[in-house]
Amino acid sequence: MPYNDLRKGRVSLPGQAYHIVLTTRNRTPHFNTLAKGRPIVRQLLAINGEQRAETLCYSLMPDHLHWLMVLRRGELSEVVRLLKGRTSRAFGAPLWQGNYFDHALRPDEDIRALARYIVANPLRAGLVESVGDYSLWDTIWLD
Repeated sequence: MPYNDLRKGRVSLPGQAYHIVLTTRNRTPHFNTLAKGRPIVRQLLAINGEQRAETLCYSLMPDHLHWLMVLRRGELSEVVRLLKGRTSRAFGAPLWQGNYFDHALRPDEDIRALARYIVANPLRAGLVESVGDYSLWDTIWLD
């Protein structure tokens, strides 16, 4: 099925929470250190500051990004394209596969449970023994 067919019938709704997954080209593990991951985190923060999206949590894995966000303005595809373009320029090379996964959360879904799942990704992948040992994640639900 062509990529554009996957997007047919989808709408971008301001105020809607989305789970986005971006994967690096060829699943290359670009983000295997804090220094290599920080440019991606800076762009997530910039998009927050521009009020395009509100990041609820993220986990930047070596070869992909899980991003739980609320769309604030614009089209979802535009915000994702902006993040992918800015991060590729900051990194100095094309980073991402052309497509991406997005899931609009339904009202009956437990958003905090999804955030816990996203934050625990490095633990499940065996990258660390404790979530606190991984530095490329954050959530708004930290006290």
